[in-house]
Amino acid sequence: MIGVVNRRDAQMCNCLFVTVILFFPRKQTPSPSLGKDRADTVIIGGGCVGVSLAYHLAKAGLKDVVLLEKSELTAGSTWHAAGLTTYFHPGINLKKIHSYSIKLYEKLEEETGQAVGFHQPGSIRIASTPTRVDEFKYQMTRAGWHPTEQYLITPEKVQELFPLLNMDTVLAGLYNPGDGHIDPYSLTMALAAGARKYGAQLNYPVQVTNLNCRSDGTWEVETPLGIIRAKRIVNTAGFWARDIGKMVGLQHPLIPVHHQYVVTSTIPEVKALKTELPVIRDLEGSYYLRQERDGLLFGPYESEEKMKLQDSWVTNGVPPGFGKELFESDLDRIMEHIEAAMEMVPVLKKADIVNTIAGPITYSPDILPMVGPHQGIRNYWVAIGFGYGIIHAGGIGKYLSDWILEGEPPFDLIELDPNRYGKWTTTEYTAAKARESYGFNNIVGYPKEERFAGRPTERTSGLYDLLKSKCSMGFHAGWEQPHWFYKPGDETGYKPSFRRTNWFDPVGREYKQVMEKVGVIDLSPFGKFKVKGTDSVKLLDHLFANVVPKVGSTNISHMLTPRGKVYAELTVSQLYPREFMLVTGSGSELHDLRWIEDKVIRGGYKVEIENMTDEMGVLGVAGPYARQVLQKLTNEDLSDDSFKFLQSRHLKLSDITVTAIRISYTGELGWELYHRKEDSVALYGAIMEAGQKEGIDNFGTYALNALRLEKGFRAWGAEMNCDTNPLEAGLEYFVKINKPADFTGKQALKQIKENGLKRRLVYLILETDNVDPEGNESVWHNGKVIGNTTSGSFSYSVQQSLAFAYVPTELSKVGQKLEVELLGKNYPATVTQEPLVLTEPTRMRLQRKGESPQI
Repeated sequence: MIGVVNRRDAQMCNCLFVTVILFFPRKQTPSPSLGKDRADTVIIGGGCVGVSLAYHLAKAGLKDVVLLEKSELTAGSTWHAAGLTTYFHPGINLKKIHSYSIKLYEKLEEETGQAVGFHQPGSIRIASTPTRVDEFKYQMTRAGWHPTEQYLITPEKVQELFPLLNMDTVLAGLYNPGDGHIDPYSLTMALAAGARKYGAQLNYPVQVTNLNCRSDGTWEVETPLGIIRAKRIVNTAGFWARDIGKMVGLQHPLIPVHHQYVVTSTIPEVKALKTELPVIRDLEGSYYLRQERDGLLFGPYESEEKMKLQDSWVTNGVPPGFGKELFESDLDRIMEHIEAAMEMVPVLKKADIVNTIAGPITYSPDILPMVGPHQGIRNYWVAIGFGYGIIHAGGIGKYLSDWILEGEPPFDLIELDPNRYGKWTTTEYTAAKARESYGFNNIVGYPKEERFAGRPTERTSGLYDLLKSKCSMGFHAGWEQPHWFYKPGDETGYKPSFRRTNWFDPVGREYKQVMEKVGVIDLSPFGKFKVKGTDSVKLLDHLFANVVPKVGSTNISHMLTPRGKVYAELTVSQLYPREFMLVTGSGSELHDLRWIEDKVIRGGYKVEIENMTDEMGVLGVAGPYARQVLQKLTNEDLSDDSFKFLQSRHLKLSDITVTAIRISYTGELGWELYHRKEDSVALYGAIMEAGQKEGIDNFGTYALNALRLEKGFRAWGAEMNCDTNPLEAGLEYFVKINKPADFTGKQALKQIKENGLKRRLVYLILETDNVDPEGNESVWHNGKVIGNTTSGSFSYSVQQSLAFAYVPTELSKVGQKLEVELLGKNYPATVTQEPLVLTEPTRMRLQRKGESPQI
């Protein structure tokens, strides 16, 4: 090591004496050979994530696993990482990844004989404001139905666990026993030892110079030492991932950021402690702090205005030879965080800083990694964009390994799907979002969170300019979509809260608009595909658990995984013989398209698939006067006898060509109108003009959610996903298990049905006050957590909260009393017969039978 004194920083810190030390990591024995010219899987990149994948694939029995690293293992971001490990994650699915990683790291030394330097003193997140306490309560209910430990603790307990804290501002702590830190280099070496033990080949230094996809879907991986033919390739190249992506024609939305952390010399008060201090995360100060030997290590996340991007690497590529180098430190950027740390942990005021580490870590726009197969390129997988690679490495290695070997993801992790990004994700957008995401590392995580950097993208609907000043927009896969609309007297803008906030009453107004009059909603973000060809019917019969709709008809269909889980839900319409339109949610556009394309290739189906998402606009018109308004614009007969529920038809509205489907997620009388995006403004204007007498008005997605919940409609990603089967989700009506076609998942469903269900989706009415469920809250019975909500809303019909929830079958009967935890309080809940409000087609059917259904 070479110590270099930085006098300027020392003067600026006043009481701090700063030394910057450059590290020369431990030497590895290189293996610069290919060893073989064929492999099942070639992994490109030897950081902790890539090596973990090699370890898991080989341990699972996959032969011919080859990892190629351009310099040496851990080069890039792994070697200089702070090594934090935590069970906590604000999301739901990633808790499983974190948990697996920690459990793996606990036993890795025993398995491989390689020390990993794993410390587990626990960690505490500090709440210094009442809002932050609310956030902790919000996170507690989201953690209650997961197996890992998490506790909301008092200031007294915080001080007991971390006696060196200044307690003046501490209101509470969120405590995770078992959290801690690990030596990233040793971890990677242990995973590498395990990978080799089970038969994987790790080659370095071997640089990948080009990638060629062959017509059969296999790959030629070119290196200076020769070519390897591979069944699949996995890009785990860290901040070189963009360069690898360019070889296959992709512009991965990644950008390196500068992250700094500092290490102090020995602090007497720390050295005197008998047990290791837990890791502290001071969220208001926006830094983490942990014990490092007899001193302390702390790392800040500076604001988006002060943080630094290494954007030259995006435009010019990573400098040749960069591997285990660091950036020059800049304590100016993090001084306010250093001062906050000294205030919270006063012993720092007398400490010397002996190391300042400033290295690159790779960010995606939303800070989450990109994991899985990529749409549009066969057998190209990624595990890239890890801002927190150490805690993710173990779990992601296992997750990807299972997916590769089993042919489907082991559990729902849609938020990491690399296909959540598309052509709209420009370099400018990526940079703006990375700045925001880095600076927002420790901000309060509210329900229905919106972040505004980089918006709008180029992916706006035809109505965006017309509506943007009239509503609060939400971001959906690059699109801007109205959440709720303003009226005079409303408190406008984005006002996040854990309780009911400024949109609550306006959404009730929009709900009433649709139930009593007629409303218009922009649904353009829907994913829309055209499928046609000789084998189109045969393909869809294999893809979907429902029957294939006849020409002029529409149905709701589900794509299942081989294990019988719900991979996707789509609306399927046969517009012409063997020509179909498939519609999915905005967030699953390329997720679903990739699955369909893969089935086409594997089955050799003769079809053409066209993604119409960006070219096609969609307007929804719903409410009791919807027919009356639309009939003014066309000579086509829109009566119930002529245009029935779930029928589709091409027609003209005010001389604008549309494909009209009589369907509405509101459950009310309605149509979805598919049209050219450039016609959106004219079509919207004609509809609004025609509906003046009927009192037509706009409504947004918040009202849509309330309406669909009252009707008992499920939502993909909430009530159904890759963690649920359609039987427990109550989707039996849409699953034709006895249809002749052997659709994907059919055999698994038969087995599930034979074995019986262990849990069911139930419909709950809650007695709450100023807070409503939104999903992923803990459900209690007799003092124990027995399930979780999936989505929720306030019912403007019965003036109570509603939620869907999964509970054990023995607790799923109508009338069953349960409790739902919201912000630290358990509220009474009752399993209720669904739906709360009958759909319009059901009400009409009952009326024709002479009955008088109640809405």
